[in-house]
Amino acid sequence: MYWEYPVILAGSYVVGSLSLSILASKALFGGDIRAEGSGNAGATNMARVHGWGAGLLTLAGDALKAAVCMLAGNALAGEIGLCLGAAGCMLGHCFPVFHNFKGGKGIAVGGAVGFGIDWRVGVCTVGSFLVGSLLSKKVSVGSLCGAAAIVASSILCHVSTPRLILSIFCACLAVARHSANIKRLAAGTEPDFKAGGGKSKH
Repeated sequence: MYWEYPVILAGSYVVGSLSLSILASKALFGGDIRAEGSGNAGATNMARVHGWGAGLLTLAGDALKAAVCMLAGNALAGEIGLCLGAAGCMLGHCFPVFHNFKGGKGIAVGGAVGFGIDWRVGVCTVGSFLVGSLLSKKVSVGSLCGAAAIVASSILCHVSTPRLILSIFCACLAVARHSANIKRLAAGTEPDFKAGGGKSKH
């Protein structure tokens, strides 16, 4: 009766495991992005190492795979399917089976998930990320602001329980993936972000 649930979760995990930053860095630049810059397989590190074009391409790809997983999940099992698709994609992105479980930190995917929860949640999440990043000059600060915003805005918008649980899951995963950044922020050693060959870490 509920066969769709494990199928959606597993399928979305596989789709999420397709890391555009890793694939593009190898195909276009002849290297593994995880061996450069901060070592993170995400849009921020792609922008840092290879410039804004590569970073935006990665961002778009990460958001697209999240949208595909949520739409497919919703088509198969409604709201629960949407939430499972989002969660599976987040897990795959952060712990990709195709790349030794070493992936990104889920921020681009999380931003797309915010819009899947509610367009107002998406706007608040992405807006908080941009404001936090611009004011602090640290993408990690923006990411943590976005993680807080996805939960706070979900509560304020009175989203359904499954969507609220999804927002909490995304926020907790994003914070956990930023544990090293949080330690550097507390120590005052987190450097500013610079695109196109900067050495900052996210």
